[in-house]
Amino acid sequence: MNREITRPKAQVPAPVRRFSVQLSATRRGARLARLLATEQLRSWETPLEAAGQIIAELASNAAVYGRVPARDFRLTLTATDESLRIEVMDTRGDRLPEVREPDGEDETGRGLMIVAALADRWGVELGPEPLKTVWAELDVS
Repeated sequence: MNREITRPKAQVPAPVRRFSVQLSATRRGARLARLLATEQLRSWETPLEAAGQIIAELASNAAVYGRVPARDFRLTLTATDESLRIEVMDTRGDRLPEVREPDGEDETGRGLMIVAALADRWGVELGPEPLKTVWAELDVS
């Protein structure tokens, strides 16, 4: 009788890639966030289209609604083989984002509707005071 003894193979954790940048809470900072993030995603060979749009919306919200004079916002991307997490942190923890139906003639107010439509999951984390982080996750195939 031939008997083979094997040991279970050690699970190698999936690599985690992280990118983080602090930018001015201005429209220019929001635009730069999208440009830098899409270039980083390209280097990681991660799908760009939905992620780029989510980054643009969250960064724009941080620059417009989360803006406090002389305070920046932070964009962080965390990628694994399974998902991409996009986080935008600003210093307006007192202003929570809300999805709302804009009037037909409104030129603004659709950003979180777009994020909700494109992301597999999204939400808000509060703290520490005065910070809030709006995040979105995309499943990566």
